[in-house]
Amino acid sequence: MTIVFFAIYFFLFVMSFVVHEVAHAWVADRCGDSTARSLGRITLNPIPHIDPFRSILLPIASTLLGGYALGGAKPVPVNVAALRHPHRDDILVTLAGPFSNVAIAIFFGLLMHLPLFGEKTAENPAMLLMGMLVFTNIALAIFNLLPIPPLDGSHVIRPFLPRPVAEIYRHVGFEGYFLAVALFQIPAVSRTFASLIIGCWTSMGHSRLFLVEIYEAFLRLRPW
Repeated sequence: MTIVFFAIYFFLFVMSFVVHEVAHAWVADRCGDSTARSLGRITLNPIPHIDPFRSILLPIASTLLGGYALGGAKPVPVNVAALRHPHRDDILVTLAGPFSNVAIAIFFGLLMHLPLFGEKTAENPAMLLMGMLVFTNIALAIFNLLPIPPLDGSHVIRPFLPRPVAEIYRHVGFEGYFLAVALFQIPAVSRTFASLIIGCWTSMGHSRLFLVEIYEAFLRLRPW
């Protein structure tokens, strides 16, 4: 049962950031940039979106070490110059990804209220699975909105930065992820992050205690 549970969890987790990238690609296409469409990125088929490190190694390693998965898909290329309204549309394309994760979290969060899925306890595998998907999608949305390159949040604030700072932002690569993760070693940052997750969770009609129970049950279920 444990192997099946984690197989389903990881598949749906991977699909969560596939949807994230598809959202970027679809909005970019609607705003005039067909780059992602030409590369076959407007598809829920996970294969074109998979990045070996972000999509496979990082989720497995983070779950083994921290108890919950972090990860991402291959970033969707966006040609800002091809957008009809470059500054506005770049922000819309950027926000589409995190908001898709919010939508997934709301979807599963509302499903948890339906009696169809059984008793609303952390010992119920269906509730545990949906609860962790709510948790991880909220976490993905908030994490991606951090204003640190190359995360989505940096694209939102970059148009409002002085040109020299914006150019620095533009050239920061994957190392920005390590800076973002390092920030969570600061107690005030990790507490704020947890508070935002709890706030989103409780806004869906679930208690804070239930989230704690879900997370603890997930940790107990891990076979390592």
